[in-house]
Parts: sequence; C-alpha cells; structure tokens
Amino acid sequence: MGAQASAGWEDGGVTSNEVVGPRVVIIGGGPGGYEAALVGRRLGAQVTLVERTGLGGSAVLSDVVPSKSLIATAEWMTIVDRAPDLGIRLVGGTAGVRHQVDLGAVNTRVQALAAAQSADIGSRLRREGVQLIAGTGQLAGPHQVVVRPSRGGAEQVLDADVVLVSTGATPRVLDTAVPDGERILTWTQLYGLSRLPERLIVVGSGVTGAEFAGAYSALGADVVLVSSRDQVLPGQDADAAALIEEVFTARGMTVMSRSRAQGARRTADGVVVELADGRTVRGSHVLMAVGSQPTTSGLGLAEAGVRLTDSGHVQVDKVSRTSVPGVYAAGDCTGVFPLASVAAQQGRIAMSHALGDAVHPLSLKGVAANIFTNPEIATVGLSEVELKARGRSYSKSMLPLTRNPRAKMLGVRDGFVKIFTHTTSGVLLGAVVVGPRASEAIYPLTLAVTHGLTVDHLAEASTVYPSMSGTVAEVARMLHRREDD
Repeated sequence: MGAQASAGWEDGGVTSNEVVGPRVVIIGGGPGGYEAALVGRRLGAQVTLVERTGLGGSAVLSDVVPSKSLIATAEWMTIVDRAPDLGIRLVGGTAGVRHQVDLGAVNTRVQALAAAQSADIGSRLRREGVQLIAGTGQLAGPHQVVVRPSRGGAEQVLDADVVLVSTGATPRVLDTAVPDGERILTWTQLYGLSRLPERLIVVGSGVTGAEFAGAYSALGADVVLVSSRDQVLPGQDADAAALIEEVFTARGMTVMSRSRAQGARRTADGVVVELADGRTVRGSHVLMAVGSQPTTSGLGLAEAGVRLTDSGHVQVDKVSRTSVPGVYAAGDCTGVFPLASVAAQQGRIAMSHALGDAVHPLSLKGVAANIFTNPEIATVGLSEVELKARGRSYSKSMLPLTRNPRAKMLGVRDGFVKIFTHTTSGVLLGAVVVGPRASEAIYPLTLAVTHGLTVDHLAEASTVYPSMSGTVAEVARMLHRREDD
C-alpha cells in the first residue's frame, strides 16, 4: 500500500535554488514532518522533505487513517445490529438476520482512502513549494543529510541550517512471534486480508489491541483478546475500561485477563498462541499488538551527537530541540505523546522556534485523546490516578448516558460523562467521556481545561434539548458549589 500511495509524489516540488532563505531538511513525512514543512515555507525557508514510503507516514498509510476507516465500518455493523430495538425490520427477511461483511471490499476502500489522503498531502506541499524526495535520510553531522533514493541512483547530500527528524515508530515485534503477513500479523498488515478471520486472537489489550478486537468482533469475527493485566486498557480511566470490557464480553468476545502471551506459531491451518502459564490458544489468525518502537536506528543520530533514551527515543525539550543545536525532532520518535495531533504540534513548534518566530512551548495540559472502541473513550486533562498521585484536592461527578433523552432516542445503552474539578475553585482539571462520537463530545471539555474554565462556566452555557452534550452541562451543575460552602 505504501508504494502505491507514494508512486509519483516525489516528482513534484521546486528545486532549492528557486527559494532564498534558511535551508531546512525534514526526515519523515508524517504529521510532524509535513506540518513543519508548511510552517517552514510560510516563514520563508527552503524546505526539502525526505520520505521513504509515502507522505503522511504511518499515521495516514498504515495506522490512524486506515484503522479508523475500518472501525467506522464496524460501527455501522453495530448500528445495524441495534436496528430491531428501534422497530426496524428487514423487508421480506427474518428479524435479527445479520448483515455480512466483505472484508476484501472493506480493505480495498480503506487503502484507497489512505492513498487519497496521502496524495492530498503531497498536492498541498507542492503548492506551498516544498521540495519532495523519495528516499531514506541519514544525518552526516548536524548540518548535512545524506539521502538514498528509493528508486536507486546516486546518493544525494543536502546541506541544512535546520534538520527536523520525524520518523515515527513501527510495531514492536517479538522474537517468538515474528509476523509473516498471513497468519501472524502486526496492525499494519491487517489490510491485506481478503476474508474475515474465523477466529482472531488479539495479543495486547492496550489502545491498539482493544480497538482492533472491538472492530473485528463487530464485523463478525470470533475474537479472543489476550490481556496480561487485570482488565483491558491498562492505564486508562478505570470506569471506562471496565465498561468497555463489559461491552466486549456482552457482544461475544472472549477476554482472557491476567494471561501473558509468550509467543505464537503457525499450524497447518491457523495459529497457536502460547501463554506463560503453559496454556495455549488456537485461532485462524493472531494480531500482535504489543506496543511500538521508535524508528531511530540507522539515522546517524548518535554519531551526530543527538542524545537518545534507553528506549531509543530522541530526547527533546518543550520546543522540540535535541541535544545538538539546529537539530529538532517531532512525533512518535520522541516518545512524548504518541498522537498524530501532538506530532503535528511538535513539528509546528520546532519549525517556528528554529526560524525565529514567536512560539509557545509544548503543553500537554489540554491535549485530548480518543480510543476508537465502540463506545469511544475520550479524555482530556488529568486522570483520577494522576490527581491522586499529585495529591491534588479534587471533586468528581459522573452521569450515565442512559439518563440522556437523546441517548434514549438513539438506543444508546453504554456510556457516561465524568468531570474532575478543583475542590475550592471549581476549575476543570480533567474529564472522561464514554459514548458514541466521544471524540466530538470532548471538545467543550477540552476548551474548559485548556483555558481554566470552571464548572459554572460550563453549566451556564446553553445546550440544545435534546442533545448528548446536555449531559456535560448536567454533570457540571452537579459540581456547583455555593460561595458560602
């Protein structure tokens, strides 16, 4: 898919002698890289972007865009399954008959969407005058990048006043479960499947594992989720994680808690996953969702003096500077916060700082995150665990969506809104929304956390009746304190 998406994109752009200004070389065309490139051009720099697989990086080609497109299809299946509860019947059919998924067609659409998004990014960069090169970049010191072209040919040496490294991350691979792209899979390889797995074993119950387990279960596959922790989504809000696990099991998924996978191997007609306690789990396919690792090896970073962490991430400060003057880094390769939105923000901040523009250091205070399970889980600000760890004085309130009139009309059964505030001031410290389109519903709470609003600010704002956002205001009203309290 990456090759298809990238075909021809490198032939656009302008040559560096057409623009006068600081020379910027960006290694990696994901959100951090292409957003930085746009800022660089607006500030008058000569910008060259080097990307080896396709513009948009893994976020567009093999991770965020394709996975959320697949999940959107799974969401429609869940809606269809709920139709009889709303009085909808199949004409000429039997109530409860389930639609079937053509996974080959779904994945063809998913890959086409990813390729189209990648092409759109390329068109935008060309219009802005960014020089695009298909190849692998490597530092040859703080101010030089050596490029090996993807299609062969002589190496190219690019001089640079500023270098930005934005090479992302790749799926972590276990020596005992090496992916083959057919039965043992990483999340980047799922889109090559033409038929729905009969029994999909998902190893890892973090965000990626939970999202794909939920999606494939909704699409009609028999799914086994192997989790080494007490519950799915470790590290997330405990109420949200518990609700998602209840939903998973109610929809027929097998969740194996406190079960650590040691490896996976192919059989004649499927796979066997071996657990640490000696048990085995058999299936037709296995998805290894056991984390990711930064794509930083072979880039000449250490040789150029760029400091790396023990995990291989590039160390950066709040304006994305590395330990070497003139060299910046952004995105998942830094390990700051593995979100496309954060990568883009890091890239913009890095370029603004490098080129002398006014800039605000990166703040994660108001960064909203979303887990695209069904229902979705959206969060912003401090979690309850963090509030307790910091010894903060806080109050909280939570309401289930089942009390919301709009939710009743839509047949929504699962979800809630939870808000954390400072006990005395009422300022919002954090929030959790679980429900359909939680990624959209979290926005007013994100504004509140970002700008230090109080629950009274939320409660006093008008909401449409009936609307899902009405629950946000209702929870805020529950947290109101009289001035003499």
